[in-house]
Amino acid sequence: MIVGNVHSCESFGTVDGPGLRYVVFLQGCPLRCKFCHNPDTWLFSNTKKYISVDDLVEEISKYENFFKKTGGVTITGGEPMMQADFVALVLQYCKEKGYHTAIDTSGFIFNNNVKNALEYTDLVLLDIKCIDKTVYKELVGVEIDNTLEFAKYCSDNGIKMWIRHVLGPLRHLSGVCRRKTSRLARSHILQSV
Repeated sequence: MIVGNVHSCESFGTVDGPGLRYVVFLQGCPLRCKFCHNPDTWLFSNTKKYISVDDLVEEISKYENFFKKTGGVTITGGEPMMQADFVALVLQYCKEKGYHTAIDTSGFIFNNNVKNALEYTDLVLLDIKCIDKTVYKELVGVEIDNTLEFAKYCSDNGIKMWIRHVLGPLRHLSGVCRRKTSRLARSHILQSV
């Protein structure tokens, strides 16, 4: 039995995908974003609860009257793809119940387990802090290459994506970074977005 390391759940999310969402925040993240709004999800040692796929899906289904028609379920974190096998099973059950599914991810972790989870994903919320390679590494502590490979895979496989880019007063959020990110979203790599 696969068990997930869950930080918390939100039964009335409005910013993590279309419509009202049941949002599952998973524990663990390899990035160290300078302006992370969930730094308490970084370490697995901060896990609030361990839960089986069946128990989580049962909990989610208690709220389906609120989200099933116009919303859905979003798995986020931390970085949910650190638990890609768990994510895949949860989303598979959600799809069987007719729920819209979304993953909010940095795209940094990209392997066959992630590809499996994407099979059950209606929408990827791809968080790109800045498209400039130097600034990206300065902001999050890792290279952007995996994220771009993840984006290309989603695009090539018809997986709908929303590019999420934080706006603010810092250098990395300058007009240059916004323009580069906008060009990426319109490029051949993300043509199906």
